[in-house]
Amino acid sequence: MNRSIARRLASMFALVALFVFTLVGTGLFLVLRTQLEHHLRESLDDRTQIARIIVYHAVTPEKWRMAREKLTDMTPHDSSTVYSVSSMDPSYNYGKPVDGPVVKNWPGGYTRVTPPGGGQDMLTFTQTIPAYGTRPPVQLQVASSYSPNVRTMRVFGSALAALSALGSLAVLLLSYSVTRLGLAPLTRLTRDASAVSPNNRSQRLNTASLPLELNDLANSFNGALERLDGAYGRLESFNADVAHELRTPVTILIGQTEVALTRNRSVDDLRHTLQSNLEEFERMRAIINDMLFLARADQGERATGLIEVSLSAEVAHTLEFLEIPLEEARVYASLQGDAQARVNRSLFGRACANLLMNAIQHCQPGATIKVTIVRDGDQVRIAVANPGEPIAPDVLEHLFDRFYRAEVSRTNSRENHGLGLAIVKAIAEMHRGTVSAHSAQGINTFAFSVAVSQIGADAQIARPNGPNAGMTVADGYAPLAKGKSA
Repeated sequence: MNRSIARRLASMFALVALFVFTLVGTGLFLVLRTQLEHHLRESLDDRTQIARIIVYHAVTPEKWRMAREKLTDMTPHDSSTVYSVSSMDPSYNYGKPVDGPVVKNWPGGYTRVTPPGGGQDMLTFTQTIPAYGTRPPVQLQVASSYSPNVRTMRVFGSALAALSALGSLAVLLLSYSVTRLGLAPLTRLTRDASAVSPNNRSQRLNTASLPLELNDLANSFNGALERLDGAYGRLESFNADVAHELRTPVTILIGQTEVALTRNRSVDDLRHTLQSNLEEFERMRAIINDMLFLARADQGERATGLIEVSLSAEVAHTLEFLEIPLEEARVYASLQGDAQARVNRSLFGRACANLLMNAIQHCQPGATIKVTIVRDGDQVRIAVANPGEPIAPDVLEHLFDRFYRAEVSRTNSRENHGLGLAIVKAIAEMHRGTVSAHSAQGINTFAFSVAVSQIGADAQIARPNGPNAGMTVADGYAPLAKGKSA
């Protein structure tokens, strides 16, 4: 069962208040008891002083009778104070001394005793009065009852307990109201969070009016919403891109098949149709493989199977691999620089091949493609530059997006489905690198970088269940066959 924070805090405050009230009440109770005992002793001293004067001046039997009458007049009706005089001469005895178990003794002759017949304890003080005149030496005892003190302490204790309980109840009610008022920002935060829905993904929690304790929580929640929104957007883009790109080959396949079925065809015509359909199937497979690769890259996978190699040697191997496309386009290539880095050779070769094929497709015959390798701190930058038409800045920033084509109607749009540069970006990110594009003075430069040391990148990453479960990011992504584009 979920408990209310306001009720829990109010209960805790009430318990703390009750504890404080109990401590304060106990202290007051002890102080009051000590003061009452002190006042009782002072009162006993005053009464003893008066009784001593009366007894001391009773030097004759006549004066002793007057002294007895005065002591009797001084004795309260409730016997809260008792006087007694003891002597060797029975005629000078008065009252009965208080005797019983001793509870406590104090310096100065004060004794607390419990009467044998029960009742409240008595505080006694005994003093010897020397002989004077015909009066022999006597022993004077004055005793005062603890009853007034006990009644006062009982009333005070009851009142203190009742006030502590009422005070704790008041703290409970007030703290509950104050806590609910203090938790109002949390209630508002909950209401704002409940309003977030797939149809309103841009909404974020307002952190301007939140207290400091909730600000970090709201910022963390907004960060989670940002990540979810980005993932949801990539998923929507992925679905839209796949549907858009697969629609064209599927339409072509349906059209060619319908035409082939309109009338009887020769074996050569059917073979030609099947070959054309096979090309479309190959294109569809390439799109699906590339999209699966990018989807795994979006999950944050890092390149595995890393080995330290000479990047110049790897680029040279890719240039040798693309010798036929270079010859067919009558384009030359040059390579400058070198650096050592830990990379996945298959992925690195594919990124280089994609950049080089992009340059080949946009070069005029006789042009030279320059490949430059430069180390910059803990990154190695591989740049591919080729002469070409200037590219607008608003186009440059989208060239590494999926399915983006600066020239929608170019002649090789069917062979290149707009994922080559996006794959380069994914491979760079798998190697903890970045991508860039630059166009100036008739030279277009596309580059990507890889980290020199891939810390922690060799660890295998868990992959979701499915047809491709257990595959590494490099599986099935060796450089393209000769003569094929990226």
